[in-house]
Amino acid sequence: MTIRQPRSAADFAAYYALRYQVLRQPWQQPPGSERAADDEAPTTHHAMAVADDGTVIGVARVHPSGPGQVQVRAVAVHPNWHGRGIGQQLMMYLEEYAAAQGFTECILDSRESAVAFYQKLGYEIVAPSHTLFGVIPHFRMRKSLAV
Repeated sequence: MTIRQPRSAADFAAYYALRYQVLRQPWQQPPGSERAADDEAPTTHHAMAVADDGTVIGVARVHPSGPGQVQVRAVAVHPNWHGRGIGQQLMMYLEEYAAAQGFTECILDSRESAVAFYQKLGYEIVAPSHTLFGVIPHFRMRKSLAV
């Protein structure tokens, strides 16, 4: 398994397909809802976990959100790969990338079901955030990055 940026149209198609399958489809959201307006911004950095057979098994992205600060969004791991450290490796990759760019803090809005995962990675709850689709509470979390 490797963590890398999507490099081709086919990579991005697989990236968005997994993002939709994990983060949107279970809540009957329409295809295309997995995309964000700033996905194509030059400052957005995408990461994907690719299995040895070439299958995309995890995705995530990071973008600047303020002075010295980045935000991680759209972290998704294929259900068949849960519990194997894929999410942790994606987060480490994005945090290392952000720190190398000079960012000192990372924030994210975690679904309630993922708060413990992010806490294990050193994130702290700052405050309640939004409720997605009217049923998925989120919490703003933060972590200082080593530079």
